[in-house]
Amino acid sequence: MSAPDPRLRNAMGLVLLACAPGLLTLLWLHGWGVLFNLLLCASSALTCEALLLALRGQSPLPMLTDGSALVSAVLLAAALPSLAPWWLPVIATSVAIAIGKQAFGGVGRNLFNPAMVGYAFVLLSFPLQMNQWPGQPAGLMESAQHLFGTPAHVDAWAIPTALDGLRHNRSLTLEELFAQHPGFGAIGGRGSEWVNLAFLLGGLFLWQRKVIAWHAPAGLLAGLFVFSLLCWNGSGSDSNGSPLLHLFSGSTMLAAFFIATEPVSAPRIALARLGFGFGAGLLIYLIRTWGSYPDGTAFAILLMNLAVPALERLAARRSQASA
Repeated sequence: MSAPDPRLRNAMGLVLLACAPGLLTLLWLHGWGVLFNLLLCASSALTCEALLLALRGQSPLPMLTDGSALVSAVLLAAALPSLAPWWLPVIATSVAIAIGKQAFGGVGRNLFNPAMVGYAFVLLSFPLQMNQWPGQPAGLMESAQHLFGTPAHVDAWAIPTALDGLRHNRSLTLEELFAQHPGFGAIGGRGSEWVNLAFLLGGLFLWQRKVIAWHAPAGLLAGLFVFSLLCWNGSGSDSNGSPLLHLFSGSTMLAAFFIATEPVSAPRIALARLGFGFGAGLLIYLIRTWGSYPDGTAFAILLMNLAVPALERLAARRSQASA
């Protein structure tokens, strides 16, 4: 039984630590459902990974202690609705580990970001349950009721997000939306502004500790900013939203610092990482504005995962040409 790579374990530990500000902010804003999601995702990830490794004749202990399964679980817990039924995080995490990770051979071999594979699967399969966000922080008993049962008055606690409200707006200006729509805050989504700031703080910590490089986050934020600025058509009822609204709504900072920087499915060459992030930012904006889903992070990252070999070849040729 070989011990897990200490560098991988240390890196995963720092990623989990960097997620703490964002998770605490989500818990403050959405209530106990975030903690339930975290527990369900973590237990499902470890159980699924142990079972699959045992079926393949491998000792599960080294793989379970490297932290990679827990990181995928935490990212999913941060992205999933806080009042989703208990089986949704279980399915999402099981798909992430089984199909996104172990189907390709385990740690270091996955072609796609495992967490985004699980998220995209449940988003496509259970769209109604993926839109269950509370209008206010849910208490312990209320969260447990939504988790294990079917509440009687869904409309009382399921509200559209800012990005969803922007997509379906037909008559209100942006100023009116911010004033009247429950999903809008000061510059972006109500509450998601603070969540994005918290994940930005965690991401800067990872960059300072040299766990991640700056290229993919900078590329993603630049791509999203540039195209939202170029396509910003004012504050009328047909507005696509300002650059600040897009930067501080949805899962922007989580995507930039924790998802686009996944070391296996993202490029290894610096220039390719920059292009990977920029392309992801562009796709996030396109899906948010003209696609069928209000955020689009999972599909943007998975599509850019497909482009990684081409990006690395182009970056290598450019390096050879300039040498």
